[in-house]
Amino acid sequence: MHFRIADSFQTALRRLAAQEQKAVKETVYDLQTDPSAPGLQFHRIDKSKDPNFWSMRVNRDVRIIVHKTADSFLLCYVDHHDDAYAWAERRKIETHPKTGAAQIVEVRERVQDIVVHRPVVMAAPEAPKPAPRLLFAAISDDDLLGYGVPPEWLGDVRRATEDTLFDLTAHLPSEAAEALLDLAVGETPERRAAPAPEAASPFEHPDAQRRFRVMDGVEELKRALDFPWDQWTVFLHPSQRQVAEQVFSGPARVTGSAGTGKTVVALHRAANILKRDPSARLLLTTFSLPLANALEGKLRLLTGPDSAFVPRTTVLPFRGVARELFTLAQGYDPRTASDEQISGALKSAAAELGVTNFTQRFLVSEWMNVVDAWQVADAAAYREVPRLGRKNRLGPKQREALWPVFARARAILTAQGVISWPMIFGEVTRHYSARADKPFTHVVVDESQDLGVPELRMLSAIVGDGPDRLFFAGDLGQRIFQEPFSWKALGVDIRGRARTLKVNYRTSHQIRRAADRLLPAHSQDVDGNEQDRRGTVSVFNGAEPEVRKFKDSAGERDGVAAWIKGAVADGIAPAEIGVFVRSLAQLSRARDAVQQAGHVQLELSERIEDPAGRVAIGTMHLAKGLEYKAIAVMACDDDILPLKERVETAADEAELDEVYETERHLFYVACTRARDRLLVTGISPASEFLKDFDDGGSIPAQKGVA
Repeated sequence: MHFRIADSFQTALRRLAAQEQKAVKETVYDLQTDPSAPGLQFHRIDKSKDPNFWSMRVNRDVRIIVHKTADSFLLCYVDHHDDAYAWAERRKIETHPKTGAAQIVEVRERVQDIVVHRPVVMAAPEAPKPAPRLLFAAISDDDLLGYGVPPEWLGDVRRATEDTLFDLTAHLPSEAAEALLDLAVGETPERRAAPAPEAASPFEHPDAQRRFRVMDGVEELKRALDFPWDQWTVFLHPSQRQVAEQVFSGPARVTGSAGTGKTVVALHRAANILKRDPSARLLLTTFSLPLANALEGKLRLLTGPDSAFVPRTTVLPFRGVARELFTLAQGYDPRTASDEQISGALKSAAAELGVTNFTQRFLVSEWMNVVDAWQVADAAAYREVPRLGRKNRLGPKQREALWPVFARARAILTAQGVISWPMIFGEVTRHYSARADKPFTHVVVDESQDLGVPELRMLSAIVGDGPDRLFFAGDLGQRIFQEPFSWKALGVDIRGRARTLKVNYRTSHQIRRAADRLLPAHSQDVDGNEQDRRGTVSVFNGAEPEVRKFKDSAGERDGVAAWIKGAVADGIAPAEIGVFVRSLAQLSRARDAVQQAGHVQLELSERIEDPAGRVAIGTMHLAKGLEYKAIAVMACDDDILPLKERVETAADEAELDEVYETERHLFYVACTRARDRLLVTGISPASEFLKDFDDGGSIPAQKGVA
């Protein structure tokens, strides 16, 4: 007997009250334990077009919709009695005639005509407007069927316009909806999967597996029901599943715009490696402690809190890994040098040696981005080290004059008993490069775009040889910390093993489209690996993002406070709202706006906290990896974004370009944390980035296609 669960069941379960959810879970456990138990009350839904739809009683009012056959139970939906029956009466489960995938299909004859409602505005008569363009008139029925469109919906698809597209896709299976959205923006959809062989189960088709999963035992079912909002633990898009399960012969990377599920793929890969290899010792790592803590919690959701996988898994940020391995190798905990100590050591070294023809700003930049990053050991190595992208060319004599300054600065830091982070990474790299026995057999890296030279060298040195040893998930458009460099030059060659995800689950079409204006449609890393943002599709519609400019901070405070009040009045919980600013210096502006709205703020830090009904506030850097239904990005003033202090400290033209690029990326990161609503504010004259983000209102309201 197969016991399956549909994503529509989990979505419906999370909408019920807590006590109702508890009762539903108990009933489902009873069903899986003994489907023939006399206490289970089944009733056939007579008005349904599908004869296999039954209702199962939970209590006086709540009913579970079950698709029941001789050899399977499929949990499809759960709701109060009338709503549950209405859902089942409008749907059926069938095998698509062309793709062979099992689908939950809305019965077309029981769906009202799709109409877009617009307010009536009295105005002078206008000339007749041309008929709206039919988006899919030129697409053949055979192609539409190949994309998973149910046959009875072909007529509606052919009549679809920009105004009706999102209303239509809400009724279609997800693979069909994604393909239509691709077509609407001028992209050719990838065939989601080859038609299934006739003998294969329609539930085993990759498209079907994104919405139906077999529950192998009570423990797996318990995880799925205990965390119904985390559907990524059970259901994957076929493109995600392919990357999550593929065995790569060398280092591999998955990329994609914000919200496309790169972290989900990384987590499933980690879980799959642990299941596949009982001797695996896996490191799951990222750039910050909050994100590492979040990853650890999500991996426990995926594998189970009592899983035997946990002892074989280490989850730490890059620096946490380096500190632990340094202490293990050297026998003591390193004291890290502050930025002020490093700058002071360089200043003292230059003064001692009488080197005055280089600015302090240049010395710090050269140390951070070249000498310390590449762990240059002597003058000969400094003559040969690549200075990728740096416009200030240094000839042999200039490097010869500079090297004693860097050597002396390093000696000063050593005398002070402190060590820089790149030095720590370097010591770990040297120690484990010489050893055959490595701490880890596999390394999975999230937010890999923020890896620097020392971090990548270390990760490559601490993992053994073999397939799947290194896997990276990241987005070039979210790089906010590191200058670009060649991975291939460090022995990490991902060419031919780079994949791009295209389906955005987190951010509405409108917010994603506006945020994408901040970045080029096509980007390429130093080694020639490409990331193409074109063709990325958001799977849901939403409100247009708002951009508002104010005369002063009081006006901005009141405007953001009113926006927060409006979001809460519309049913968005305070804990689902975030307010972000560029740096700590502007945090008081976010705090004032939240307090003006009558709410208590949760100030984000390096700790993971329970929001407990509070509006989150923090810097844009801390927004990374988070998600909120509504986000306000405040204080986007002309001298704050890009940050004036960073612009003034750029040592050369290349660094100035890098500052502008990473500041733009940071703004993109903050905006793409929003799911449904986004407000961007600043005091006039506002940031120049807002000109790219807001195209002056040319985006048609409520339209689904660019």
